[in-house]
Amino acid sequence: MSRPPFLTLPTGARAHRLSTARGEFAVHDAPPGRSARGTVLLVPGFTGSKEDFIALLEPLAAAGYRAVAVDGRGQYESPGPRDEAAYAQDELARDLLAQAAALADGSGPVHVLGHSLGGLIARAAVLRDPAAFASLTIMSSGPGAIAPPQQERTKLLIDALSVMDMESVWQAMRELDPPEAADEVTPPGVRDFLHARWMRTVPEQLMATGRQLNGEPDRVGELAATALPKHVLSGEVDYAWPVPLMDAMAERLSARRTVIEGAEHSPNAERPHPTADALISFWQDTP
Repeated sequence: MSRPPFLTLPTGARAHRLSTARGEFAVHDAPPGRSARGTVLLVPGFTGSKEDFIALLEPLAAAGYRAVAVDGRGQYESPGPRDEAAYAQDELARDLLAQAAALADGSGPVHVLGHSLGGLIARAAVLRDPAAFASLTIMSSGPGAIAPPQQERTKLLIDALSVMDMESVWQAMRELDPPEAADEVTPPGVRDFLHARWMRTVPEQLMATGRQLNGEPDRVGELAATALPKHVLSGEVDYAWPVPLMDAMAERLSARRTVIEGAEHSPNAERPHPTADALISFWQDTP
């Protein structure tokens, strides 16, 4: 999960439900602060939510982009069924395409950014319909399955979710000290939010997407064959996918490569302003 630095939406942004052909999704929606350059669809990662992008909304909107961060099916404030089949990657990719279609309102192209697990889902959506997007940014996400140590942790989580309730799993996870857990400098409101988000996430969504993280094949060759402009962005250190692996992926994709100094797995939350600058530069250079 990402740990958002704060929870207050910027002036002009609103929380609402985006209606699509595949149902409604909870979003944070920040309108452009000047002449519209396009729309950015922000897709969160495993155990994450739209709040992970809250610090990006203001700078992206100020640069002329409508910034829309979404809770995927079964994530936090977007409902989902208690059935793992509903969270197959192709189902989530279809949801993403429906969200893009709902946002394609004539105000400009729709750029998609996927963080971590969201990068794999965004890639699947692009491979299904490259014409739906103006560009793809893969943030802190690699070419295939997560690193072996993280696979072990994720398998432990999946096993626990199959036999324990969400509160019990939450308490057990705290003892494992995950990288984005609340610490002594985390504001109380954010600490409470992390727990509330976990409790409102559908466990079958976590189990299904956890299996995807552990078993994702390398699809870089397929993605490289699309003409869509691509950007690979990460921090200097990453526990889920080694940074050299992401470097090599960017080369294979002929993609722009950005490494955010001082950031780890969640540049969007850890170093939002240089991250926003890098994203804006890429989108402005995209034909």
